[in-house]
Amino acid sequence: MARILILTPQLPYPPHQGTTIRNFNLIAGLARRHELDLLTFLSPGQTAPVEVGGRGAGDEGGRSPAPSAFQAPITPLQSLCRSIVAEPQPSRKLSRRAWDTLFNPLPDMALRLASPVMAGNLARLIHENEYEVIQVEGIEMAPYVLGLTGRSRLIFDDHNAEYLLQRRTFLTDARRPRRWLAAAYSLVQWRKLTAYERRICQFAGRVVAVSEADREALRRLSPGLDVKVVPNGVDLDFYRPGVLPPAPGLSPHALVFTGKMDYRPNVDAVLWFAEAVLPLVLAQVPGARFYVVGQQPHARLEALDGRPAITITGRVPDVRPYIAGAAVYVVPLRIGGGTRLKVLEAMAMGQAVVSTRLGCDGFPFEDGRQVRLADSAEAFAATVVELLLQRAQAAALGRAARAEVERQYGWDAIVPLLEGLYS
Repeated sequence: MARILILTPQLPYPPHQGTTIRNFNLIAGLARRHELDLLTFLSPGQTAPVEVGGRGAGDEGGRSPAPSAFQAPITPLQSLCRSIVAEPQPSRKLSRRAWDTLFNPLPDMALRLASPVMAGNLARLIHENEYEVIQVEGIEMAPYVLGLTGRSRLIFDDHNAEYLLQRRTFLTDARRPRRWLAAAYSLVQWRKLTAYERRICQFAGRVVAVSEADREALRRLSPGLDVKVVPNGVDLDFYRPGVLPPAPGLSPHALVFTGKMDYRPNVDAVLWFAEAVLPLVLAQVPGARFYVVGQQPHARLEALDGRPAITITGRVPDVRPYIAGAAVYVVPLRIGGGTRLKVLEAMAMGQAVVSTRLGCDGFPFEDGRQVRLADSAEAFAATVVELLLQRAQAAALGRAARAEVERQYGWDAIVPLLEGLYS
C-alpha cells in the first residue's frame, strides 16, 4: 500500500465531464489498495469539506476544519480519501488574462489556478506526511509541483497533449476570418504550451498519457521521454444497454451528441454538424433530429436553438436516456486532443457511433468494426443515413462496440496500469 497525494483541478465529484470522470474513477480504484489524500479546487457555487475523513492529514486525533471550510453533503469521495483539502477556484479578470496572453511567458493553463493559499496547503501536507507518490492530474496543477524535491515520486498524468490541442484549434480557426481573433489566441497558447508542457514532462519522475497518439505527441516534445499509456475508461455497469429507457419524445431517427457545451471543440463540432452535415441527412431522412445534450450551452449555439430539426437540451439529470434513444450517436469533432470518454460511453451502451477520425483519435478502433469513421461532411452524412436506414447494421455495430469496451476499457483493467508506476 502506498500513501498518495493527488492534485486535481476540479473536485472529482460528481463525475460529469472528462476530467472529473477520469479522476473519480482512478481515485475509486486506487482507494481499494492505497491511502489517498486529495488536494483540489472547487468550481464556483460548489461546496465540499476542506478536510474530511476519520482524521485530518497527518493528524491521528482529527483536525477541525479551517475557517474557510465548505460543508457539504456526504459524497463517495469522503469514503475513498483519508483527507480532502479544497479551496475555491481563483478568478482572473479578463484584463489580467489579456495582459498575461501578451506579456507573460507562461500559458493560460499554468496561470488560471494560481493560489497562494493552495500552495500553502500543499507545503503543509508534504511537511506533515511522507508520501510515496505525488500524482498531478492535468497540466493546470503542474505549477504547484515544479521545483519540488524528490522528483522520482512525482507522476504527471497529462489528460491531453495540450500543445497539440491548441495547434489543432489554431489551424481550424485560422481558416475562418470570423475566428481569427480566437485563432491568434490559440497560436500564442500553442507556442507557450510547447515549452511549458516539455518542461513539466522533463521534470516529472514519470509521465502518463491517455493514448498512444498522445504518447507520441509528448515524445515529439522531448525525444526519448518515457511515457506510460493509461487509457481512459468507462463504468461498464453504469453504461450498459437497457439500463434505462430512452428519453421520452425522442425521434426514432435521433442523432445524439453529448458533452459540456461551453468547451470549444464541442461547440465547433455541433456547429459544423448542424450547418454542413445535418442538411445532407435531412435531404434523405426528413424525420432525423439532432439532439445536443450537455450543460452550459455556449452563446455561439444560440443561432441553432429553435431550428425544427435541432434540440439543445442544456443540463440534464442523466445523459444515458438520450444515448439510449440514439438511432446514431455522432462525434463530429474536428479539434481537440486526448481520448473522448463520450465515445466509450456510447459504445458501452451498445450504440452505433459515427465519428470523425479525430473524434476517435487515440483509440485503436477500425472503421466498420467497432465504429464508423468519416471526415468530410458528405461522407459523414452518407454514413449516418446508411445506419438510419439499415437498423440491423446499426445494431450489429453497437454490439461490436460493447464487446470492445468490455474487453479493454473497464476501469478495473485500467487502474492497475497506473499502479505499475508506483514501484
